[in-house]
Amino acid sequence: MDIKEFLMRMERRETIEGGSELHQFLHVLAQEAMRITSTLNNTYHTREEICQIMTELTGREVDPSFSMFPPFYTDFGKNITIGKHVFINSGCRFQDQGGIVIGDGTLIGHNTVLTTLNHDFSPRRRSSLHPAPVRIGKNVWIGAGVTVVPGVTIGDGAVIAAGAVVTTDVPENTIAGGVPASIIRELTEEELR
Repeated sequence: MDIKEFLMRMERRETIEGGSELHQFLHVLAQEAMRITSTLNNTYHTREEICQIMTELTGREVDPSFSMFPPFYTDFGKNITIGKHVFINSGCRFQDQGGIVIGDGTLIGHNTVLTTLNHDFSPRRRSSLHPAPVRIGKNVWIGAGVTVVPGVTIGDGAVIAAGAVVTTDVPENTIAGGVPASIIRELTEEELR
């Protein structure tokens, strides 16, 4: 198995059966992610160096406009797509096997958790994993301490209040908050200028 085949299977949302070849490959890639994030998190890096490290981690060119305050954690890394002018604050944790797409101009607050895998509910199959992507639109602001669960899409321009747990899609240009998150209101015309 190679990374291309693995990513295609994640895009198709194939179950990762516990103990399978797919599951074992996932663990090999996790070791690489831990090595790279250890380098990122344990010494000072310039913005340019952070972009280079994130390019190595994701396997995709990260735009020079990208900015991050480490530490940053992921147990995979190869299924993260980052747009231009994205900022990720310190302490964020991305579980990206199922795919994370972050649109241009998005701001992600401290200690945000983005998850893309669920364990099987059956105790006999609990080690099996079900991938589903997280998609974040353009110019989204995610406040500190937010958790986004697998399969959620956050629309362009949305604001997610600090501490929210986002379990369903969030429409564009709205503010969502709470546990579980619900729509608080739409952004006003003045706020959208």
